[in-house]
Amino acid sequence: MGHHVGVAGKGGMRGRQTVRDMILSMLAVGGVALVAYLFIPHSASDPVRVVDYSSSYSSAKRAAPYPLLAPQGLPAGWRATSVQYTPPAGNSGIATWHLGFVTPEGKYAALEQSDAAKDDVLAAVVPGYQPDGSASVDGKQWERYQGDSYRGLTEPTGTATTVVTGSASYDELAQLAAALH
Repeated sequence: MGHHVGVAGKGGMRGRQTVRDMILSMLAVGGVALVAYLFIPHSASDPVRVVDYSSSYSSAKRAAPYPLLAPQGLPAGWRATSVQYTPPAGNSGIATWHLGFVTPEGKYAALEQSDAAKDDVLAAVVPGYQPDGSASVDGKQWERYQGDSYRGLTEPTGTATTVVTGSASYDELAQLAAALH
């Protein structure tokens, strides 16, 4: 009987060591994770990746079959986040120019230009678009459109349609439109 008690006692000691070793291991892993978190760069407060569109604009401007626009002198807080020029290709022959921004209010705004038909451009960049009056921007009349989740301002630019669109307010979209040159 005494022998049986000794085995149980030895097993209990081994159980306490296992729990202690597990806790020490968890603390060690937690310490490594904490060090990694502190020394690996992260910016959870502002995940926006800003892009410089100047060289893309210069290249696209030479290739585009219509007057390509880009903003100049936007107020502080406007951050370019995407840029893309798609040259006319295949049978479509349609060229598109896109510049995306985060506005000072944290909303999305974009410049979209295309030599596709105006209704096709609007359907692509302001889904569900409906006429919503007009706006005077730097002495030019821009047509306003309200879509399902985006709104837009549009005007013809040579043979292309220019649309300033996004979740931004009409006022912020007008700021972007006014800066286009």
